[in-house]
Amino acid sequence: MDLRSLVLCLCVLGADQSPATFMDYDYGGVPITINRMLGEPSVMSLRGRIDAGWLRTVNPQSCPLECECPIQWPSALYCDNRGLRYVPPTLPPRTEYLFLQGNRISGLPAGVFSNTSLVRWLFLDHNQLASDQVASMTLAQLPRLKNLFLNHNNLTDIPSRLPGGLKQLRLAHNKIAKISPEAFGNLHNLTVLLLHGNQLKTIGEADFKGLHSIILLDLSHNHLEEFPKNLPPSVRQLYVSNNSLSALPAGCLAGFDSLEYLRISHNGLQDKGIAEGVFNVSSIVELDLSYNQLTSIPLVPESLQYLYLEANLIQEFNVTSFCRSVSPLRFSRMRILRLDGNRLSYHQLPPNWVQCLRVLRAIYV
Repeated sequence: MDLRSLVLCLCVLGADQSPATFMDYDYGGVPITINRMLGEPSVMSLRGRIDAGWLRTVNPQSCPLECECPIQWPSALYCDNRGLRYVPPTLPPRTEYLFLQGNRISGLPAGVFSNTSLVRWLFLDHNQLASDQVASMTLAQLPRLKNLFLNHNNLTDIPSRLPGGLKQLRLAHNKIAKISPEAFGNLHNLTVLLLHGNQLKTIGEADFKGLHSIILLDLSHNHLEEFPKNLPPSVRQLYVSNNSLSALPAGCLAGFDSLEYLRISHNGLQDKGIAEGVFNVSSIVELDLSYNQLTSIPLVPESLQYLYLEANLIQEFNVTSFCRSVSPLRFSRMRILRLDGNRLSYHQLPPNWVQCLRVLRAIYV
């Protein structure tokens, strides 16, 4: 099942669509799961919504002057979008949810979180963090940290000594060009890793060593020229769109028995570079090959349900790409097929396509 159907999508309410408002809801392109039954706080900024002076009058708990401390979420600290250049030095020990996004913080010195070891969610998106200004043991002081948000910073390396209990690590839109050895070696519980919008060119043999539980891996918007090898076999959602891939060699998807969603749009894929049967992975539900240079429809498994091939150079509809044979028990499970933006028109479809794609809900030609 797609992660998008499992999470609570956070929408911007009201007419205010300023850049600051947009920043509040940009968490690397993947919505955030909020479990209100566990008392988890809203990820929406409180800035401008609640009078900070009133909060301090009625709230008996201490609160840094740079932040807001809502009564209804006593473990949450909102210090976002305030132009801060540093993490407030007087963070309350009770803090479990720390919102610091949208500031100008460039470093995390040693000991900055020594008084807040209970932090479980840490938001540092849209700051100016640089790798050489993040002390090696800083994040290790947060042993209960589960979700770390570092999108839109100036990091050139994966932060070191990350807590082993991390579930989500979001590093989208940084300047990471390589992954240090053992960077993820102890992150056995990590399920979401966002690395899109970086400068990765290759993936080394041990780059993702230790990621035994990863479900969503986003490597799109990098500089990859070859389909990455040595990826965690547990991955269910793999995104490598907007790279420089021209080929998919035989066996590049071998071993991905749990893979359900594969997105390779906006690359330079050509027919000659796609090995025969490369997509023969029965677990795949959705395949996105849009905006490439394909002239024919590749062979896909009959179990595939969503296929996106728009904006290619396809001139012919070959039924055998979907059905090796057609019978009462042998037919494609395709539900959505997009072929718009190709060199193909509806009247060119062969008469037997309906028998093959008999459960199709929509086709775009």
